[in-house]
Amino acid sequence: MDIHVKRVYDKPAPTDGRRVLVDRLWPRGLKKEDARIDLWLKEIAPSGELRQWFGHDPDRFEEFRRRYSSELAEHESKLQELRQRAKDGTLTLVYGARDTEHNDAVVLAEVMRTVA
Repeated sequence: MDIHVKRVYDKPAPTDGRRVLVDRLWPRGLKKEDARIDLWLKEIAPSGELRQWFGHDPDRFEEFRRRYSSELAEHESKLQELRQRAKDGTLTLVYGARDTEHNDAVVLAEVMRTVA
């Protein structure tokens, strides 16, 4: 599987393949045509409650990873759909957070790579 993770604000590239936005909310200040999103999967984003609890605090990331992984288990059909897209070609999970190491797309990519 060829899965990449990238900020939605970074310039789209041909090497991104299919770009999937994995945030529940549309990124602020970004026009839809500029984002070049192929698919927006809000339903697999962290719940609003979990997102608010995490608050992008790196000290809470390990617990966020555990909780979000549990939430993802409830969306197995969507995960399988994403895995199939990644098997068919490059898949880039895009997100709006500033922190490139502690965000939902990082966790989602890990789950997709380990649970095949």
